[in-house]
Amino acid sequence: MTDSKSLVRISNVVKHFDISGGFLDRISFSGGTPTLTTTTVKALNDVSLDIVQGEILSVVGESGCGKSTLGRTVLGLYPPTSGEIAFRGQRIDNLSPKEMLPYRRKMQMVFQDPYASLNPRMTVRQILEEPTHFHFPELSGSQVQDKVAEVMRQVGVDPAWAGRFPHEFSGGQRQRISIARALMVDPEFIVADEPISALDVSIQAQILNLIMDCQERFGLTYMFITHDLSVVEHISTRVAVMYLGTLCELADKKSLYGDPQHPYSRALLSAIPKLGAKGFAHIRLKGEVPTPIHLPTGCVFHTRCPFVEERCRREIPKLLKRPNGSQAACHALEEGRI
Repeated sequence: MTDSKSLVRISNVVKHFDISGGFLDRISFSGGTPTLTTTTVKALNDVSLDIVQGEILSVVGESGCGKSTLGRTVLGLYPPTSGEIAFRGQRIDNLSPKEMLPYRRKMQMVFQDPYASLNPRMTVRQILEEPTHFHFPELSGSQVQDKVAEVMRQVGVDPAWAGRFPHEFSGGQRQRISIARALMVDPEFIVADEPISALDVSIQAQILNLIMDCQERFGLTYMFITHDLSVVEHISTRVAVMYLGTLCELADKKSLYGDPQHPYSRALLSAIPKLGAKGFAHIRLKGEVPTPIHLPTGCVFHTRCPFVEERCRREIPKLLKRPNGSQAACHALEEGRI
């Protein structure tokens, strides 16, 4: 998808991790001859998509599909192996740390585990003041304190608790503080990496409502990473379905849930429990998920796809537009076999 209103553009991004280890770990013997081997995890494979300003783009898929890697690569926490990332039309993946500073303020992240992402030796006030002092050095001490109190109220945490440490809060309160830390620098784009998966079900709804409220109040754009498809249906504008580091389908929420195109998307959605549904067909995929170290040739889903043919094993499918407006990468769809 290309759109003149795109806030973030991801173009043919590839991210590989070398996990070969040290020199001795890489030595192998073939016919008595020592050779050095390289082991690479192919986390992202030619991912391209646009994130439109003001939307919530949810990224879904099984564990290990590359969701979190995509989010961290977009923010520059991981440098891409190849490809380009642009923010408001400006390429940012090739910038130096100093050149990247203005974009750090505009792009923030909310991590999955708030207890691990908050410094246990700092009070909430110190946690919130630190990025503000760094990005807004012109603000006086009293102005920063006023901003801390204001943002804490906005996320539903009493400013009187600013002197407490993270361990003195519940999981839901800590996640509110993590969201407050992201909001302290007035961002435009936030990557939320499974922000509710570590919380109780009763608290999850509160955090989701807070995320949506912040979007409306501050005009935020989100990349929302999750494996909970029920949450995706509630919160998303569009949905990107990933499998083994590859983008399988990209669709608006209504199209995906009403008429999923890719066989993998259909299998994912069939696994959602439906109260009172009779004769509901749960699609059970056969086989195991291949390792990202040794990706299958052709379509990465062909080892589990019920519609596989020889072309699927040889040729990587392209992401093509479908009649319902979504985009899907599937030879069977392209040939009209499903």
